Amino acid sequence: MQEQNIHTDQCIEEDEIDLRELFATIWANKFTIMGLSMLITSCALLYALYKPNVYTSQSILIPKDQGGKPSISGGAAAMAAMAGINLGNGGGLDISSLFKNLLGDYSFNKPLIEKYRLDQMLSPKNVEPHLVFAANKKEVYDFLKGSSKEDDMKKDHKKALFDTIKKLKTILSVSTDKESGAITLSAKFEDRFITKKLVDIYLKEMSEYIKRLDLKEIDEQVRYYERELQRAKNLDLKANINELLSALVKKKVLSQAGEFYMVKQLTKPQVAYIKDKAGPKRALIVIVAFITSIILGIFLIFFKEFLKNSKEQERESEISF
Repeated sequence: MQEQNIHTDQCIEEDEIDLRELFATIWANKFTIMGLSMLITSCALLYALYKPNVYTSQSILIPKDQGGKPSISGGAAAMAAMAGINLGNGGGLDISSLFKNLLGDYSFNKPLIEKYRLDQMLSPKNVEPHLVFAANKKEVYDFLKGSSKEDDMKKDHKKALFDTIKKLKTILSVSTDKESGAITLSAKFEDRFITKKLVDIYLKEMSEYIKRLDLKEIDEQVRYYERELQRAKNLDLKANINELLSALVKKKVLSQAGEFYMVKQLTKPQVAYIKDKAGPKRALIVIVAFITSIILGIFLIFFKEFLKNSKEQERESEISF
């Protein structure tokens, strides 16, 4: 029992000695740690000043009420179900998922970029005059950017198209509130004027695109059932087809109502106030860089001491042999 107590006291004493040595090592290399910390924090500060403000513009949408869909009898409803026809005004479709898929679809974005010349709209030459910096100081941005500015005129059309689609994927986003079902289409970018333009453009074009596809499908169904109506001889079948055709025509007429297809615009996008920035969080960047630099400095000092002790142990072992 007494020997166990002696052993425990020796372990505690060794731990205390180790802690003293650790703090002594840190104190002996305090200027190295401070120098590294100042260097990394200064770089982080320059980066924070280099990054322009980021602004957000958004539009909140709600799916249109499906209560006004055409009512049909059981026979016509059964025919519609068997044919996979949805007689609601877009009912059953996940509008949020449709919007998300269109945002990443190349065939949808390509004509849109060419129509509105989005590659030029998002070019640095067009964006830079509207950039806002910390304390309205653009000198750091101009200094760090220097001559690295890419000449947009030298870009190949396919390369410009690819870069624009890639950039748009980072700017535009669609989210859904599961409780209310509200859909938010938002744009996040350095130019606060472009964010509003992009939300307006994509909301309009996505709504029109879905509408065209839906109406094209309705027209094909109408033409098909009109042919079948001429061939049908059974009176009940003719009545069901007529009812189905009437419902399809009603759906087509209802789809023309409203500014946007299948959704109502609850809030319109606005140009963000110049001080209402969404990022970057400059203070957080500098604080995180400062704390990380101290931790990194301490780690490097201990790693250096570890290598030094390893070499000394190797020399001692060689001498002993």
